[in-house]
Amino acid sequence: MKLEVTWTLIPLLLMMGLFAWGANLYFNIERAPSNALEINVVGKQWMWKIQHPEGNREINELHVPVGRVVKLTLASQDVIHSFFLPNFRIKQDVVPGRYTTEWFKATRTGAYHLFCSEFCGTQHSGMIGRIIVMTPAAYEEWLSRGQPGDTLAQSGERLFRELGCSGCHTGISVVRSPPLEGLFGKPVPLQSGEVVTADEGYIRDSILFPAKQITVGYTNAMPSFQGRVSEEELLELAAYIKSLGSKARPSEVIR
Repeated sequence: MKLEVTWTLIPLLLMMGLFAWGANLYFNIERAPSNALEINVVGKQWMWKIQHPEGNREINELHVPVGRVVKLTLASQDVIHSFFLPNFRIKQDVVPGRYTTEWFKATRTGAYHLFCSEFCGTQHSGMIGRIIVMTPAAYEEWLSRGQPGDTLAQSGERLFRELGCSGCHTGISVVRSPPLEGLFGKPVPLQSGEVVTADEGYIRDSILFPAKQITVGYTNAMPSFQGRVSEEELLELAAYIKSLGSKARPSEVIR
């Protein structure tokens, strides 16, 4: 009995120790640092479309500064793609209907290959691009040269008003809808009893499938915008709502 208990407990403790160590490493790898430069990537047949927070846009090229952590929010407009940076040892599937994230920190300047490593149609082999790593000064100069009139959040605000969202989700609205100031990143209690975090995925689902997650204390009075907004526009709306995070949120929303 002593022998059997010994050869059972010792391997069990060793395996649990390895499991805890591996899980800790995995979570550290998956969580991007809080000071990361956030960039949106939309995959579609057959290109990568990039959105910088300053409003700059690229196709099949991604300019980033060296020595800075970059967090990518990835979405697909049509089929499954896979964002593959072989030099960075990164490969992340990009799945329709959901957001995935990936992050990296380039340590040397230069140009590096970008591929789609998931067969996505007849021109899959042509879905290639480059990651261009620049010095911080060169990156700031590149941003200023291609700076559009609006940032990503400003484009989202304009779209927010064009779609009529401001008619319900502002303080002067006659329709009782959840206010958005200070919403992003906060817990949201639902009628189902669940509590979810208001991240990009929650905002996307709330726009496309408003009946899916109804905030406690409210009714489902919002129409679906499925088919009316693209993945790029959804990310713009999320950037705008995220920009409202510094404002105080009314206490009635989170009780």
